[in-house]
Amino acid sequence: MELRLLQYVIQIAAERNFSRAAEKLHIAQPSLSQQLSKLEKELGVLLFKRSTNSVELTHAGAVFVEKAQRIVDMTEQLRREMEDIADLRKGRIVIGSLPMTGAHVLPDVLTAFRSVYPQIELALVEETSSQLEQLTASGGIDVCLLSLPLVEPSLAYEPIIEEEIFLAVPPDHPLARRPASQTVPIAELKDEPFVLLKKGQGFRAIAHSLCEGAGFSPRAVFESGNIETVQSLVAAGMGVAFVPQMVARSPVNGHAPVYVRLEGNPTRTLVIAYRKGRYLSNAAEAFIATFRETMKRLSAAFSNGDTAHS
Repeated sequence: MELRLLQYVIQIAAERNFSRAAEKLHIAQPSLSQQLSKLEKELGVLLFKRSTNSVELTHAGAVFVEKAQRIVDMTEQLRREMEDIADLRKGRIVIGSLPMTGAHVLPDVLTAFRSVYPQIELALVEETSSQLEQLTASGGIDVCLLSLPLVEPSLAYEPIIEEEIFLAVPPDHPLARRPASQTVPIAELKDEPFVLLKKGQGFRAIAHSLCEGAGFSPRAVFESGNIETVQSLVAAGMGVAFVPQMVARSPVNGHAPVYVRLEGNPTRTLVIAYRKGRYLSNAAEAFIATFRETMKRLSAAFSNGDTAHS
């Protein structure tokens, strides 16, 4: 049984569709179907129940995929360990990041990493929190930048930094005129219109959690997949929004929200996540170390340049 056949079955199970699986595997669909039929004949069991509209795993298929994933993972980990032994300076890291966080912190991290490890290849994947967790759990991503809490139980993580969450309000909002020393109780926002990130974004879940902890659900008037759009809508008077400290923008031609502090100084925790039990290459370990040091420096810079009531 060849390793590629295991990969074929894993991909079919992930896609639940032969055409999409064949496309991801870069082979023709008839060839993929033929290879699967040969494998099923060799094993003496059906791995998938096929119908006109769906492809579903059988019980034997579910067992096969679980074991096959372990074999593929172990093979990949062995390859990476051998690469590390052969040349500690080389390697490849697939990094997952949320667009909101990646846009503001990854350029500094990647620049610092490249200056020390120019031969290590870096690949970046930007997706929603839920998709990033799934990709990391399945081995498609080596390390991933996420915020707590994580949903996927198969992931381990290392805390990197804790940053304060501000409330962004339009410049003419009454809260914008409060003294900088006066914090805003979240319960006071129950009647405010909110601009939120779209579902699937980790920070949207944090925003809902903050509001629900104060006894209400946020009334969303606009949703966006981009935190910059969220802040632009707030600046234009469309509503209020929760914003992590590091993505709070400086005024540009007067077009920026005003940031006020919240009672209790809520925070979010950024972490580097990876699958439990997965071998982390020397390259990945070096990236995590670089990320941690760069974030410490950025955090100090943000703390010195206090953003609230900017």
